[in-house]
Amino acid sequence: MTLAAKLDAIREQAGKRIPAEALAKMHRATEELRNSGLVEQALGVGDPLPGFSLKSDSGQLLGSAELLAGGPLVLSFYRGVW
Repeated sequence: MTLAAKLDAIREQAGKRIPAEALAKMHRATEELRNSGLVEQALGVGDPLPGFSLKSDSGQLLGSAELLAGGPLVLSFYRGVW
């Protein structure tokens, strides 16, 4: 099964269990995001990530170039405020 088919199946199942009012809000929010122009500004697959600096858990500022010098770098992004 392709990823697209898996995502379609997930959407179909979600549509059955999420209340219609909540689903409508989710669709409106998605459409607002698309209309905001942010999608066109987002990096695409294969686009290089601009350099950046982040604080470590100990408060030390680390740059992406420094981190990449030690080997591959994996970034994980979480949507929401969990």
